Amino acid sequence: MTFARVIVDVPSKNTNRPFDYKIPEKFESVVQPGVRVIVPFGPRKIMGYVVALTNESDFDKVKNLSEVLDVTPALTEELLHLGKWLSKQTLSYYVSCLQVMLPQVMKAKYRKELWKLTESPLDSELDRVFDGRAVLDYEEFDASGVSYHTLRKHIDDGEVDVHYEVKSRETKRTTRMVQPALDEMELLGFLEDLSKQAKKQKAIVEYFTEHREPISKKQLLQTLSTTSASLKPLIKDGVLKEFDQEVFRDPYQDREFERTTPFELTEEQAEAIGPILKTIDREQHDTFLLHGVTGSGKTEVYLQSIQKVMDKGEEAIMLVPEIALTPQMVERFKGRFGSKVAVLHSALSAGEKYDEWRKIQRKEVQVVVGARSAIFAPFSNIGLIIIDEEHETSYKQEDRTRYHARDVAIERAKRHHCPVVLGSATPALESYARAAKGNYQLLTLSKRMNDATMPDVEIVDMREELHEGNRSMFSRMLKEKIEDRLTKGEQAVLFLNRRGYSTFVMCRDCGHVSECPHCDIALTFHKRQNRLKCHYCSHEEPMPTECPECESKTIRYFGTGTQKVEEALEQLIPEARVLRMDVDTTRRKGSHERLLTKFGNKEADILLGTQMIAKGLDFGNVTLVGVLAADSLLNLPDFRASEKTFQLLTQVSGRAGRHEKPGEVVVQTYTPEHYSVDLASEYDFDRFFQEEMRIRKAFNYPPYYFLTLITVSHPNQLKVQEVTTKIAQFMRQKLSDQSFVLGPTPSALTRINNRYRYQCMIKYKKEPEQRKLVERILHYYEDEMKQENGLQIIVDFQPYQLM
Repeated sequence: MTFARVIVDVPSKNTNRPFDYKIPEKFESVVQPGVRVIVPFGPRKIMGYVVALTNESDFDKVKNLSEVLDVTPALTEELLHLGKWLSKQTLSYYVSCLQVMLPQVMKAKYRKELWKLTESPLDSELDRVFDGRAVLDYEEFDASGVSYHTLRKHIDDGEVDVHYEVKSRETKRTTRMVQPALDEMELLGFLEDLSKQAKKQKAIVEYFTEHREPISKKQLLQTLSTTSASLKPLIKDGVLKEFDQEVFRDPYQDREFERTTPFELTEEQAEAIGPILKTIDREQHDTFLLHGVTGSGKTEVYLQSIQKVMDKGEEAIMLVPEIALTPQMVERFKGRFGSKVAVLHSALSAGEKYDEWRKIQRKEVQVVVGARSAIFAPFSNIGLIIIDEEHETSYKQEDRTRYHARDVAIERAKRHHCPVVLGSATPALESYARAAKGNYQLLTLSKRMNDATMPDVEIVDMREELHEGNRSMFSRMLKEKIEDRLTKGEQAVLFLNRRGYSTFVMCRDCGHVSECPHCDIALTFHKRQNRLKCHYCSHEEPMPTECPECESKTIRYFGTGTQKVEEALEQLIPEARVLRMDVDTTRRKGSHERLLTKFGNKEADILLGTQMIAKGLDFGNVTLVGVLAADSLLNLPDFRASEKTFQLLTQVSGRAGRHEKPGEVVVQTYTPEHYSVDLASEYDFDRFFQEEMRIRKAFNYPPYYFLTLITVSHPNQLKVQEVTTKIAQFMRQKLSDQSFVLGPTPSALTRINNRYRYQCMIKYKKEPEQRKLVERILHYYEDEMKQENGLQIIVDFQPYQLM
């Protein structure tokens, strides 16, 4: 007798292990690792994942599996192993790690159908059940008594497929198809018998004497300019037949992608790609750090490395930060590899994501381009993994399973014996330090393509502008340069790291600042809706006309947001056509692409935006980049503030002068003497690296030490303080003297959504027992964490968000 080991969908400490279930005879041929099943668990039936099969069980009473949800495994054996590894790394429940790998739709309710993919009869009793139909309800098959082994065989032979009809809005899309039911001679015979009046029917039959392949009903009627009325009698008489066919929602189906061919590599590029191709040939694992200035042609190196992998019949995963998954990026990959590419990112509907995932699962594509979660693509023969802009913090998942895509990529690449390429113009300090030490192989591209020069950077001290009596948010130099670009018919990009109209609203008389009632943060004013909004818990309220404290009318706006800059631009340079791009203007599906297309078609002179314009954009007519508040990031309570500032300034500067026309960058700042601003203006990564490493060493921060951040939250402030203090004391007692436990301290944002937050930070070099200690803490507080509104303890072994 065979048993299935099942991880049930109940995330808790006591259920974080496999449970044994008997496999009824009829399911024996389809139950295998990676398949989702329904099992009895206590009084209810719940979903679970089969992680292993075994011939014996340690338990006397073992229940039967109730139902099998997949005939083809949803997760590969490798992904099941990866889930286990991830669970240990992040101290998350095994089931949460498996769920993070699947598209959202597979967690919804659905009905299953069997679809017959062939015209010929099936050589088994399954043909009797289909009874001439193309689609069969799964329950009908279940009741028919036909063995699952038979079904499995037809699926493996590509004659039948299982389709999930999702009971949410994200169902499969089908289209009505029409095809001839008679052979060519019979059709010609039927044509002769048709009366002369039936002109439309005649045209339809004539069409099918020349075209045997199925055509969608809509297209047929359009092509022949006819209606369903002429088609109906032909179907009724058995001359033609109708059936439903699944249409994959392809988000890019309306776009014709122009096929591109590989470019001739420059000497530098050829030198950088050499070691990557060698490891692909030898099928060995290695990690490369490709450090290339903006515009140096990193993408071409990626594309040609992927081509090599595809020629070997293997698969490639290409990760791009969500923000940089621009239509331009997709175009490059679709242009080079056509339909062999699946694209996964957050702008797709759940249904579109599911269809792209299915293409990967069914081996219809060889390349997946996507944001963080694409690292879990169900490929089984990976030959290369690339992470572009590897310094981006969005590769770190910030809730539930707190994984970093880079770690997952390296773990998968080890199992597949293939290289990982990390690419960036401004690598993360930790990655560059690993490359300097020899843990990663460093590859360098120091020149721009076509020998274009890096744009000149001018730093403007805004303190001096104030002394000179210029109170506007634009320095005189930036204003002159924008006007100069307008007269030349060139374009400019203006960057500001804040959305909204102003960062806070204050009464001039009594100093009252409007704050969010649920969080410890000032509300941001959004002018278009004339409302104050909290960017943390989404609370909003109308803008007051008088101060709620002293009833004074002198309410003023402080700080600058993108809306305010847009308004100031309209007053200062009224002839300029401005496009604003931030979270508020790109909420709707496709709006991101529409704005960029507009700008690319030169329907605007200035693109004004937040971080989303700093990456991946490539417009030949942009010759000026203005950075409005270069130091806005420097003042955050985060040891990576200087690094983030340097990265952002370098990335934004890289948007100018990418083609024939030379570019210029103007950086406005109140701290021009800060090394991250100064060195970014000279594109001097090496000196920045040395300076930043010196500071990190002095204060025991990564890459010299590892960090663990423990954040505790609860509606009662005293409770939070008490628990965090106990945790900090416990860790101090148990860890070695070489580690530092800092805290407890209130988080930088002490209250979010009516929950108080305290934290303690551990800095350590080597603490093999640390994970076990943290598990003990979580186990100790488990009951309090289960209560509604209860205690929350979040442990992050690689924190990027310290707020």
